[in-house]
Amino acid sequence: MSDKPVLLMIVERFPPDIGGVARSSFRTAVALTHLGWDVHVLAWTKSLSPGVLESSHPEQYPPFQEGSDSGSYADMNRLTLHRLGLFSNMDLSMQHTSNVLEWLHKSTGYAATWGHYVYPAGYMAVVFAETAGIPSTVSARGNDIDRLMFPPGDFARLMWTLQRTTTVSCVSKELAGKIEMLLGERIDPLVVSNVVDPEIFLPEGSGTQLALRESLGIGRDEHVLGFCGELRHKKGLPFILAALRESQRVGPTCLLVIGAVRPREQAQLATFAVEFPEIAKRIVVTGHLERQSEVARHFQLCDVVLQPSLWDGLPNAVLEAMACGKIVVASDAGGIPEAIVHGKTGFLIPKALLNNLGKAVQDVLCMPSAQRSSIETAARDHVLTHFNRQQEALQLSRLLKRLSGGEQGQAKSVS
Repeated sequence: MSDKPVLLMIVERFPPDIGGVARSSFRTAVALTHLGWDVHVLAWTKSLSPGVLESSHPEQYPPFQEGSDSGSYADMNRLTLHRLGLFSNMDLSMQHTSNVLEWLHKSTGYAATWGHYVYPAGYMAVVFAETAGIPSTVSARGNDIDRLMFPPGDFARLMWTLQRTTTVSCVSKELAGKIEMLLGERIDPLVVSNVVDPEIFLPEGSGTQLALRESLGIGRDEHVLGFCGELRHKKGLPFILAALRESQRVGPTCLLVIGAVRPREQAQLATFAVEFPEIAKRIVVTGHLERQSEVARHFQLCDVVLQPSLWDGLPNAVLEAMACGKIVVASDAGGIPEAIVHGKTGFLIPKALLNNLGKAVQDVLCMPSAQRSSIETAARDHVLTHFNRQQEALQLSRLLKRLSGGEQGQAKSVS
């Protein structure tokens, strides 16, 4: 067994998986090693046969090769990744996971567990912690609370997880308030926000992106609406398509999807292409970009970045676009208003009125250059001030103290 405290982190996704959950899992695991813990990550995957366990050190993951994105991570042995193949349903997977964790615990001796997302990772982390007699923490990241609290969500499992975990963290103040509402008591959940690397996500002159623009088939005089992540209904796909169509009124406009479109949404894109064939041709999809520096390069092509989420936590894409000095037009879902001050660091639309997205985008595209420059500068300054590694480290340190019983304010303790 290790002579240093070892934290077991259970996650649904971990790089090279795509998406915000995978990226925040990786970033959090690295940050915890900087605070003196060894971290073992158990990540479920469909890329392995059911029940197969593979263990490694993820030093070859590209962010480690991008300098500042991985931070000063000298001892690669402090992070161990266990990938476990999923079965055909989650019930079987969790039963097998319990057996695997019991076996790993015998050789490692975990001091605490971390569930990244309330379900299934958080539930599994609390179940194992209760069984092993160690403390646990659950990290609410986005719509995990909403999915479980409303039908057909598993409200009983949600409540059991929140009540039995030692301490709760979440990605936004909005989520913290929602958790306290469900529990009916003040537990002071720690807000551990997403953070941005300002040396990767930074403004650049538009002239440096001409080659990339041409390679994507984007005209030099074409407006670019940007979206970053996996485009789907939750992220406001219908409203983004409407905004693309309406924005043609102020000049040729394309939609740049920095990421991918969820397969189940392809039918909606096909319908749009039948109704508006010429406009549909101006949807450019990059596919998954492995390196964060490539994501940042593509942000630089955008005149405005869209995030009209129907529900959300505090999306990485919003913070990254702002750090790149881009104007974001977003809904007021979840914790987004904690990053965007309407009219000062970006623009917010009530999530019940997202049909106004197209008009808001047109207003931004026609905005005087001095006003645009002021908002772009304020957006980056706001992110650098409030969503940085120092703030993250402070909150993570407090969370680790709660896990070890050194600070009050946690949820119900393990009994």
